[in-house]
Amino acid sequence: MYASHWCPVSPHRTASARVVLLAGPSGSGKSSLAARAGLPVLRLDDFYKEGDDPTLPLVAGSTDIDWDSALSWDADAAVAAILELCRTGRTTVPVYSIATSSRVDTEELDIGRTQLFIAEGIFAADVVARCEELGVLADALCLRGRPSTTFRRRLVRDLREGRKSVAFLLRRGWRLMRAERGIVCRQTALGAHPCAKAEALGRIANAAAGSTRPRTATADPSAPVRPANTGH
Repeated sequence: MYASHWCPVSPHRTASARVVLLAGPSGSGKSSLAARAGLPVLRLDDFYKEGDDPTLPLVAGSTDIDWDSALSWDADAAVAAILELCRTGRTTVPVYSIATSSRVDTEELDIGRTQLFIAEGIFAADVVARCEELGVLADALCLRGRPSTTFRRRLVRDLREGRKSVAFLLRRGWRLMRAERGIVCRQTALGAHPCAKAEALGRIANAAAGSTRPRTATADPSAPVRPANTGH
């Protein structure tokens, strides 16, 4: 079974692998970039809570579940899986169906002898501090782009995959487009470096080569960027 409760582990124990946390708004291209990087990938969205969980938050003034709130996600289980991968090279993770808001299976994730892997998801920035404290963080990135581009990419993906009803997807998409710059600012404040895809790939390559996490001044997450050319 995957871990469902966070168990403190001494950050001084030696880890054999490190993690790059890849955050960013929904539809910013995290999954496609992670695939391009050629490293093992842990899908953090598989740690969503199930639809009948009484602790799920609601969108203010609505009966819609707020799947974009970190309260809809099991951060403790996600960190436990990251730590187990770093320490042992393998872990058991849930397989989550966004269409049914439920965990439908489990699977083994084995990264072998790889020294670096990517953990990607919209809440990745929420565990930056924990991973850094545990000594397993290689880098933390937040993909950013044009909100209108993200809106179109997200809607096309969600409709194609039948993730939720059309009405729900349109309501959510409009809300997220208006909130996108604030989402990037929040993730940046949590410790993720805001960047476009080219810079993200460069930093992942540097981490794979053994470089330490850059300590640079925080970039303005609201600054204009070029439209993304790949992924969804």
